[in-house]
Amino acid sequence: MALITVENLCLGYDGRAVVNGLSFQVEEGSYVCVVGENGSGKTTLMRTLLGLQQPLSGTITFDSSVASGEIGYLPQQSFIQREFPATVREIVLSGCIGKLGKRFFYSSREKQTAEDCMRRAEIEHLAERSYKELSRGQQQRVLMARALCAAGRVLVLDEPTAGLDPVFTEELYGLIEKLNKEGMTIIMVSHDLEAAMKYATHILHIGDTLFYGSRDEYLERSEGRFLLVQKESGACL
Repeated sequence: MALITVENLCLGYDGRAVVNGLSFQVEEGSYVCVVGENGSGKTTLMRTLLGLQQPLSGTITFDSSVASGEIGYLPQQSFIQREFPATVREIVLSGCIGKLGKRFFYSSREKQTAEDCMRRAEIEHLAERSYKELSRGQQQRVLMARALCAAGRVLVLDEPTAGLDPVFTEELYGLIEKLNKEGMTIIMVSHDLEAAMKYATHILHIGDTLFYGSRDEYLERSEGRFLLVQKESGACL
């Protein structure tokens, strides 16, 4: 079942297109990696899927089971976020803010959701710790748990392992894979072609040419071979 259907999408700023004629479907339970050269429009697409930015033209249709505001989002982490003065529990619970409606206080249900998401992200033992005192890898797990509080069936990730050391990177990829196997649909922007080829079920390539299909289909195309050569040569994507 298609949870998200994108048809003839045109993306850009101030009337200037950076992506044109993009069409694809995200099936339930899939793990989609969005790849392409720097400046090709990957983050712009994520923001548009989340409703944070309007497309220049084209349509995005969500299945009725994907309610508005129930797509979890883990953006690229900024320095200000890393220094945020709050406990882990407070930050994770803030992921439920979209569920408050006209209420000012979290209900017991939302507090339980936060506890469940901390458990899924394996950070229950950090609940009372100050966020700014954690390592980068631990902070990413906290933000993942926060995104899970908002996520109904879809989780959108923008370079989730950027700046992490190899150990924390592998741990975070393991967590994302676990969530996908539990039924969460993943859409992830990544410059890590090795991880994309290892974990993704589908690849969305954005650039001078557009491609959407299975991982194996992508590797048979010139775009996939080109990016892998760049990765092996150490070029920045």
